[in-house]
Amino acid sequence: MVYKASLMDRVLGITIYTILLLLSIFTLVPLAQVITISLSPSEIIGKYGLHLFPTKFDFSGYSEVFHTQLVWRAYGNTLLRTVLGTTLTVLLTFMGAYPLSKKTLPNRKLWTGFIVLTMFFSGGMIPSYILIKNIGLMNSVWALVLPGAVSAFMLLIVRNFISGLPESLEESAKIDGANDIAILFKIVIPLSLPIVATVGLYTAVYHWNAWFDSMIYIQDQKKQVLQLVLRKILLEGQLQTMDTNAQQAAVNTESMKMATLLVAIIPIICVYPFLQKYFIKGSLVGSVKG
Repeated sequence: MVYKASLMDRVLGITIYTILLLLSIFTLVPLAQVITISLSPSEIIGKYGLHLFPTKFDFSGYSEVFHTQLVWRAYGNTLLRTVLGTTLTVLLTFMGAYPLSKKTLPNRKLWTGFIVLTMFFSGGMIPSYILIKNIGLMNSVWALVLPGAVSAFMLLIVRNFISGLPESLEESAKIDGANDIAILFKIVIPLSLPIVATVGLYTAVYHWNAWFDSMIYIQDQKKQVLQLVLRKILLEGQLQTMDTNAQQAAVNTESMKMATLLVAIIPIICVYPFLQKYFIKGSLVGSVKG
């Protein structure tokens, strides 16, 4: 049978594609503007407002960024934070969600309600700062990854996902002599790759873009993350004020800003397409289970 679209279906389809096209334009035009400014000399940038394609190429902005030791140190600090924070979050989230998914857990509703309560109330910035300082985590990467290591929202999503896995798999593993830890790491997590990608991508993007906690907890400039350095560059407009080893040649401020911005966002742009299918599947499956 050949399905013939009705007038309403055609109107709806045209509307959806029009909205998607507009969203694509609103996303790609600013990105093209950033790329063009980062590659253009100062005399080209000052001629007109909108730049979609570079007419002349000038890589002095990238040269300034790549020759700045502070940027590379911040890049390393951000990579360390992202990898460490993502690994820790995925591990702790699954270790917390697995027992919560079991109906045999004593006081299961009480523990779930306690976790949900933390989504609406928090200690606040000042108590958090005092806690981090008193336990000796200042100027350490642990001050950036431990406070947000477990998200209540992600914990509930992972719990719902694990609850949908067949119980017969765990029962057969227990008959073979496997304990709960072996079942978690050898059966549950390998079967939960979509939700692992979901939690991992959410967490990685959060750690890669975070800068406020670094500004509060990290006083040593050599341990600051990339996004905080990018913020300083965008506000101050130059690298020389932050790094004495930077090149002293005159570089267009806007080109340098946009080059730094691209250097900061390229890793996430490159990683996301490979995890997108798992991310979408994990978001849908983990959200429909009650």
